[in-house]
Amino acid sequence: MRLHDYFRSTASYRVRIALNFKNINYDKIEVHLVNNGGEQNSPAYKDINPQGLVPTLDINHNINLTQSMAILEYLEETYPTPPLLPSDNVARAHVRAMANIIACDIHPLNNLRILKYLKNDLDINDAEKNQWYHHWILTGFAALEKLLLNSNSKFCYGNSPTFADLCLIPQVYNANRFNCSLDEFPKIYAINEYCLGLKEFQVDPSAKVNS
Repeated sequence: MRLHDYFRSTASYRVRIALNFKNINYDKIEVHLVNNGGEQNSPAYKDINPQGLVPTLDINHNINLTQSMAILEYLEETYPTPPLLPSDNVARAHVRAMANIIACDIHPLNNLRILKYLKNDLDINDAEKNQWYHHWILTGFAALEKLLLNSNSKFCYGNSPTFADLCLIPQVYNANRFNCSLDEFPKIYAINEYCLGLKEFQVDPSAKVNS
């Protein structure tokens, strides 16, 4: 199994965490999103992923899975232990809703290609770009924080990690990169601090990197 990955990609980070929890060995293939105009734009990579996005999970050198949430669902269905979704249908829906606040409502508005378009095509300056970024982070995190306040868990839902945590921790990482304060979100901050103490949320030193 090979993961076409970029170290700052929050979508790729979600998949790396899942692979760590499932204890799946994989080779990591770096697709640098900045070097040489973005290696994801090369014809060779677009043959693998026509969108020119990361991650792509290559299974047995003949199946390429794209879109991080679809990859998470594949991993959960194919490698069910340990589970990253609750067994109860209602609980699963709640977890997916929290994950999608990040994966569908925050991340797409703030990923690299959108920020580059704002700056290069719409001539938005850096201050205005950061204002855009912070607005969507704060809007999404404000809603998520309210949902999390009903939980006494160290995780987003229940007593073990779920898709919600796999989406949240990378998004907090990105928020920190852009100096977006988490002072208004004590629950999100606490969950992030706790999860970062778990090795699965950290870089997997066993993954082989092919540049």
